[in-house]
Amino acid sequence: MEIKHQLTIKDDKDIIMVRKLGREIATSIGFNYIDQVRITTAISELARNVVKYAGSGTVIIEVVHKFSPGISVTVIDNGPGITSIGKAMEDGYSTSNSLGSGLPGVKRLMDEFLIDSVMEQGTRIEVVKWLKS
Repeated sequence: MEIKHQLTIKDDKDIIMVRKLGREIATSIGFNYIDQVRITTAISELARNVVKYAGSGTVIIEVVHKFSPGISVTVIDNGPGITSIGKAMEDGYSTSNSLGSGLPGVKRLMDEFLIDSVMEQGTRIEVVKWLKS
């Protein structure tokens, strides 16, 4: 089963669409309800960050296979970049007066988390959740 979708994210409607798509794909490959919630929460947080900090970006959702199937979500933007990835990954750190649980929370929800950010060039985050047998 080859499933790969690419969506542009620029506003709240797009966030809702990409969340819905992520849940549908997670359901189709057999994730239980709790993991569906984890995946859609991670997608929502990452997409919201794109809108909030970069204005727009791209979300790629695909089914991947290693030892079991999984769902990979890659979020790419051409925004200002993250000044300090180390600080951004600390619980409670925020540049926008929010709770500061976004990126660290996403990392806890998913099985794999990769982040790359270059100042004035943008940010790329890839997360993966593996289906437990």
